[in-house]
Amino acid sequence: MLSGSAYLWIKAVHIIAIISWMAGLLYLPRLFVYHTTVKPRSEASETFKIMERRLIKAIMTPAMVLAWTLGLVMAVDAGLFSQGWFHLKLACVVGMTIAHFFLARCKDSFAEDRNTRSEKFYRVINEVPTLLMIVIVIVVIVKPF
Repeated sequence: MLSGSAYLWIKAVHIIAIISWMAGLLYLPRLFVYHTTVKPRSEASETFKIMERRLIKAIMTPAMVLAWTLGLVMAVDAGLFSQGWFHLKLACVVGMTIAHFFLARCKDSFAEDRNTRSEKFYRVINEVPTLLMIVIVIVVIVKPF
């Protein structure tokens, strides 16, 4: 069992990782919205490609891995796998992870100048992480079941 101080440090870093990951999950689709409005291979398109790649590789993926790792450490330590609310939270985090990898594939499409999705699509998809985050926060704080 983790000491009180160790648990609090792990929890703090976990929350920082979640904030970083969420920032990327909310920002990347916005970049895609703007990227759809420029011509492929243009200077603006090449700039968006760099921004998107760096966001995924330098911020989002490391933050996701850290959030998952520390979250699982805390969940095992606290014995949360037997609690119903935690199952819903975990399902939502899996949903966020699927969204992450979907957005990474979208980034690859832009990088190869083969995006076929519209600006509107990316505006709508931008809401998925937001909705999952709302459910996660409510479930973790309220623990309704």
